[in-house]
Amino acid sequence: MKSAIATIPLEKLLEQLPENYTVADRELVMRAYRVAEEAHRGQKRHSGEPYINHCIAVASILADLKVPPEVIAAGLLHDTVEDTPITLADIRREFGDTVKILVDGVTKLTHLPRVSRGDQHAENGINGSEIEDEPIEPALLGRKEDIVSETLRKTFLAMGEDVRVVLIKLADRLHNMRTLGHMPEQKRKRIAQETLDIFAPLANRLGIWQIKWELED
Repeated sequence: MKSAIATIPLEKLLEQLPENYTVADRELVMRAYRVAEEAHRGQKRHSGEPYINHCIAVASILADLKVPPEVIAAGLLHDTVEDTPITLADIRREFGDTVKILVDGVTKLTHLPRVSRGDQHAENGINGSEIEDEPIEPALLGRKEDIVSETLRKTFLAMGEDVRVVLIKLADRLHNMRTLGHMPEQKRKRIAQETLDIFAPLANRLGIWQIKWELED
């Protein structure tokens, strides 16, 4: 049974879907929602709200960009492989190769240098999601610009394969920044700096000005 909190934003998402979506496109989004809702059931964010709300918010940001339905489906499912028993094989079987490739790409982007999850799980240690809380070695602090440059270089290489992966990651980060107030201060500062160093420049490079401006704010 879906929670009332999750139902309201889902209805808003369905209203946001591009008008040119077919019945099959909308059904793909609904199937992705149902799988994500079941997979994340019981998980919460620091705010106390169900984690599925974050997935719906990411999909909503993507819907505003009028992306294809496979991208919105991947946005709904973007954390399932990292945080739940669902595997890439499961996603391929249920949604096909395109959605599987997108979810896999988002997961790989997360593991680039200095790209923290920033995912705001209330529980500690979900598949190592708290690892970014570990202090940075002093020797690395002086290499900050080099690390950022390397991160951007690898990210652009990933973009060369599929820019849709970066769009999903930008939507993920944007919603996390919108709700950053629920995080501890040290983590807020680190995620905010990382956003200025990596994600705002990415949005600028892609010409998504509204996301760039909001990330910078």
